[in-house]
Order: sequence, then C-alpha cells, then structure tokens
Amino acid sequence: MTRPPARPAPAGAVYFSLLGPLTAVRDGRPLPLGPRKQRLVLATLLSRPNTPVPVDVLTDAVWPDDPPRTARKNLQVYVSAARALLGSTGGGDRVVHGCGGYRLSIDEGELDTLRFRSLARAGRAAGERGDLRTAARLLRDALDLWEGPPLNDLRDSTGVAEEAERLEARCLTVYEDWAETEIELGRAAVAVDGLRDLVERHPLRERLRAAWMNSLHQSGRQAEALAVYDDYRQLLARELGLEPSPAMASLYKAMLGRGRAPRSAGTSRDTARGTALPAAPRDFTGRREELRDLLAVLGSPDERVVVVSGPAGSGKSALALRAAHLLGDGFHDGRFHVQVRRENGTARTPAEVLGELGRLCGVRVPVVPAGPAGAEGGPAAAVSQEAEDAWQEWLSLHRALIVLDDVPDEASVRGLLPRSGPSSVVLTARGQLAGLAPVHRIALAALADGEALELLGRLIGPGRLRTDPGAALRIVRACGALPLGVGVSGMRLAVLRHLPLAEYADRLGDPSAALDELVAGDVSVRLRMACGWQDLAPDDRRALGRLAGPAQAGGFTLDGAMEALGCEERAAIRTVESLIDAGAVTSPAGEVTAHAALYEVPRLLCLYARERAGLEGA
Repeated sequence: MTRPPARPAPAGAVYFSLLGPLTAVRDGRPLPLGPRKQRLVLATLLSRPNTPVPVDVLTDAVWPDDPPRTARKNLQVYVSAARALLGSTGGGDRVVHGCGGYRLSIDEGELDTLRFRSLARAGRAAGERGDLRTAARLLRDALDLWEGPPLNDLRDSTGVAEEAERLEARCLTVYEDWAETEIELGRAAVAVDGLRDLVERHPLRERLRAAWMNSLHQSGRQAEALAVYDDYRQLLARELGLEPSPAMASLYKAMLGRGRAPRSAGTSRDTARGTALPAAPRDFTGRREELRDLLAVLGSPDERVVVVSGPAGSGKSALALRAAHLLGDGFHDGRFHVQVRRENGTARTPAEVLGELGRLCGVRVPVVPAGPAGAEGGPAAAVSQEAEDAWQEWLSLHRALIVLDDVPDEASVRGLLPRSGPSSVVLTARGQLAGLAPVHRIALAALADGEALELLGRLIGPGRLRTDPGAALRIVRACGALPLGVGVSGMRLAVLRHLPLAEYADRLGDPSAALDELVAGDVSVRLRMACGWQDLAPDDRRALGRLAGPAQAGGFTLDGAMEALGCEERAAIRTVESLIDAGAVTSPAGEVTAHAALYEVPRLLCLYARERAGLEGA
C-alpha cells in the first residue's frame, strides 16, 4: 500500500503516488484507478501538477502510434473520471480545460512528488546552513516516499516513461545528497547497502560509486572500498577506453594512505550538491573519438561552448550526458541538464529555460510579469535584460557545466551562453546552429560498422550475433548505422528470440515496411523522425521529399538535386545548403566543389521523408 503523505491530506482527500506504481489512497484505503488508458491520462496530468498539459501530449501518452478518430472524445471521458476521483474544491473542478490544455490543481499534501521536492529543497537548504543532522533527516524523509522505479506499471507509454526517468534521476540525486550527509556525520554504515544496490543499477554514476567507496572505508571495510574503485576502473576501460576521473583517483590514493584522508565523496559535497543530470545512458557504445574530443575541449580553459550536432537518432544527448557524468571533478559548482523543448517537441521560450536554470543553480533571476502569449513581456518573450545580466554574472563567478539539450534554434539559447568566466555549455541540436560563434563543433555521423555491431551485440548477445554476422551487418546498415535504429532493432530482437537475423534483415531491407519494424514497445523510430520533420520549414519538407528518392539510391549530386527539384543551379544550391543547416542532409567532411560533392540523407530520415511525400502527394 502507498505510504501516507508526510504532511497529511485533509480528511476525505485523495493522496496520489508516482514514486513507484501509480496509486491513490483515500483515508487509508486504496482506490481503483480504472483501465490502463485512464491511468495513463491521470499519470500524465499528475506528472505536471498545476500546469496546463496540452491535449496533444495526452493523446501521445495514450495512443503513441495511431490515435483513433475518437481520441479527443475518449480523452474527455478519461478526464471526467479523473475529476470524479479528485472531487472539487471551493473554486470548482480540480481538472479544468483552458487554452493551454488540461490543468490539474493539487496540493503538496496530496501528491508524493510535490512533497518529495519540498522535503529535498528543505534538506539541501539545511545542509547549506551547516545543519547536517536536520539535512539528513529531511532528505531521508523525502527518500521514504521513493518506493521503486517511478510509474513502473505504465512505462510502455513513451511520454510517461520519459517523465518517470526524470523522476528517478531526481531521486538518485537526493539519495546521493543524503548518503554524503550521513558520511559527513560519521554515520556511513546506514548508507552502505543502499549505495551498493544503486551502483549495481547505475554502474557508471560516479558520484554514487564515490559515496559507496567512502561509506565502506568509514565503516572499516577498506579492502571492499578499494575493490569498488578497481571494478570502476576496469568498467571505464572496457566500455570507454578511459581512466577514472582525477577526483576518484585521488580518493583511491587517499584510502591507500598516499594522500589526504578521504572526504565525504569522490567529488566534493559542494560540487555534487548542485548536480542535476539524468542517469548516464547504459547502452552507450562507440563514439570514442568524439567523446575524447568533447572531454578535452571541456577541460580546456579556452573553449566555453560546444555544439554537438547530428541527425535524429545519432546519439547527441547520450554523448553529452556521458561526458557530463565523467567530468564531475572539473566543475566544482555543479553540472546541470535542461531540455530546451517541451515533451511535445515544441520549443520552450528562453525565459522558461533560464527560469529552470535559475532554480537548479540557485540564481535569483528577476521575473517578468506574464502578459498575453506572444505579447512583449509575456511567456513567449525573450529573456529580460535584467534576468540575462543576473545569469551572466553567476556564470562569470562559477565553474559549472550546463547541458542544453535538443536546441531548436540559435535564438533559444543565445542569451544563455557564457560571455566570460570558467563555465562551459554543451548544446545538442539536429541543426547546425550556424549563427552561434565562436563555438567548438562536434558533428556526429553514423556509427562505423564495428561500433554498430557492438551495440547490437550488447542488446541481443554476442553469441546470437555470431550465428549470422552477415545478416547482423545487413541489419545495422538498414538502420543507417544510427544508434537509435540499431538500438530499437536490438530491443526488438531481444524479445523475438525465435526470429532469425536474416529474416529480420529482409524485413528492414523493404523501404515500405522498415519503419513499421523499427518499433520496440513504446520506442518508435517513426515518432522520432516525425519530430525532426516538423522542425523543417514547409519548403524544406517538400524539397526533402523529392530528394529522398535519389538519396536512397546512394546519395545525390548537385545535378541530381536540380533534376529532382526541377530548378536551376543557384536555387538547388540554396535548397541543399538549407537542408544541411537543418541537419537533414549531410555533406562531405573535406572541401569539395558543389558539383563534385555527394550529398546524403540519413537512411531513417530518408525512409520517413519518402513516406510523408507519398502521403502528402496522395
């Protein structure tokens, strides 16, 4: 049964839990939440409490692939059921519909995630004041609300799964805060077992591993603490070809008696307190040169902004997060990750992004009174000068790493980039963000065949891969050797153990059916390609649909583009270069004349573009 709220809800009120399976309790008795689709709607509304949730987001959560024509009517039925469950307040219904979507009003004492956030914030504030005993108690109270993987019964919905992963990342960060506080208080033994379990689930999360080492060492189990480091060193070498960070190495030497006594964690407590990163991707494979380049650039005092660009599904976010997790020692004022888009793919305003950065970093960002959407000073306005100056002042005085993920255009982030000081920013984007300078650029192409096969083998097992290496190679090439496509293929094959690799390779080889095959549970390549398609201007979409045919035949030249587009040379060059800037077409890495260049469209996007062109033509 769900744990009762730390701050009791009023008698007769419903208490909801998301930090585990979705549950509801009234007066100590569990309540039935209805069929699965109804629970998905409720979970999506609860995951964004007191915030309008667009109808499209609810639709995608319930019907990610093919919503029925009656989807909106069905949603109204599910929302009515949620209203009945929640009851009403003095002001009327708890779930209301407005121009921004459905908004669920709920208090802290009625939802575990709100209570969790409040307790964690109070615990961190106590720690900053030096009141470690109060901090440990409040953080532990927050963790007592965490009953397992959030929303673990509804993760087959992409939208719910993404929110669940964010909730789990927050829980992990609070657990690290609590463990380090207990270690500083000399009570490391209470954290040992929990840290061990979490490290097993998140083996590359350095802060967790450092806390586990320290808790073992403080408990008198030095040999086990040193073994934790050795396991980590071998894991990094095997997976990434890297060594542990200097902070971890220093902690290890201190435990051996060749340095200062170990502190509360491998990364200082002040450093780690500000960390807000999603969990490191566990299936990260390849990209060794790009990762080394990114780590080297971020370790240099001369580079402050890095743009990681590449087509949809190329692993941009995974690369940025892997680097951020490995760089804890270099950014003692914290590492922070912020999505620049909403869950439905639309761009957040710079003011929204800066507001979240301010909350994460503890910056007092002046708030501009909200006006009508799109009006000057309203939610759609740019960041005010006062807010931008406050952010720039913080950046100039701190060494932090900021990951701004899935950037739609330059205007979304220009005012957020550091002008001076030691902080660094990593931007990930499908487009090139050519209007930003000076920046260091890392462009991700398809994986090499060997890297793609390694990723596939990690998902289906190396033994099965060896049964038909030729078919395995056809599979990864049919996916364009992009991590998204190869990963979905591996997840699908891991479930369909009876399916011969050759048969699946034949299915993927059929352009008309390949995207139908690239679905694993709630992960769909078609949906990811659709997001990139919507980013393109209408003229670029039409052009890409016409170029997809020659691109699928092995790429196209400028002459081929002129023929497909039915235009003269100058117009064809402008169109192709516009698609390159948008990340929809790739060009040779070296210098070559426009007529000699062979242009390509990433295979998965090419398949989707042909599909869309056929639908729109029909």
